[in-house]
Amino acid sequence: MNINIEQLTQTAVMAARAAGTSIMKVYQSSDFGLEYKADDSPLTEADKAAHEEIIQELKHTGLPILSEEGRKVPYEERKRWEYFWLVDPLDGTKEFVKRNGEFTVNIALIHKDKPIMGVLYAPVLDWMYWGNSNEGTWKQEGQQAPYQLKAKNGTAIKAIVVSLSHQSETTKKFMKDYPNVDIISMGSSLKFMLLAEDKAQLYPRFAPTMEWDTAAAHGILLSLGADILKFPENKSLVYNKENLLNPFFIAKTP
Repeated sequence: MNINIEQLTQTAVMAARAAGTSIMKVYQSSDFGLEYKADDSPLTEADKAAHEEIIQELKHTGLPILSEEGRKVPYEERKRWEYFWLVDPLDGTKEFVKRNGEFTVNIALIHKDKPIMGVLYAPVLDWMYWGNSNEGTWKQEGQQAPYQLKAKNGTAIKAIVVSLSHQSETTKKFMKDYPNVDIISMGSSLKFMLLAEDKAQLYPRFAPTMEWDTAAAHGILLSLGADILKFPENKSLVYNKENLLNPFFIAKTP
């Protein structure tokens, strides 16, 4: 199959922006329509509305879509997909409910087991990130002109970013090896974007995540020469596994 990755990236950017508009309508309302899934994770009207917006935009590409809020596609079906969209319509629902602004829309294009493109949008901040192997890595703030993010290879570890909601004992033990670095606590996939902008150099995650939580950011980091590595195997995360749960990982700058 031949694809136009630049065109698909722009489609994903439009989808993320449309989802962000729907999310902000709910965010600015008095009722989030909050409910809880079987695993006790929160679900709001914003998650559902963002999912619908993204599906409407991406379905025209003809590529399969796997979304956190969509149909649970059997592995026997999706293992045959060469390319597919992997979507988290609202990453950081806990942060959304807290109204702290630290949540994102995540859209990745997966080829076989690797994210070859990622789009990540933070609606409250109006920051859009995207990256692919052909065009590199970009950020747009509001209506300003997009600018390219450049890797700073071999940067010393000055800051480590950790989850706002999930700090395990393993994470605390890991941090003891870096006693003199700044620690930044943040929600959602924005943590990965601190690495993309070299505002942090490591992000250890020793708590559960799903493939849609990491794929978009992983595509962006790969386009920059950075990576998300399984811990302790030190090999890049792979996608479209039978079990969509990620192993523990460490994201790092080049």
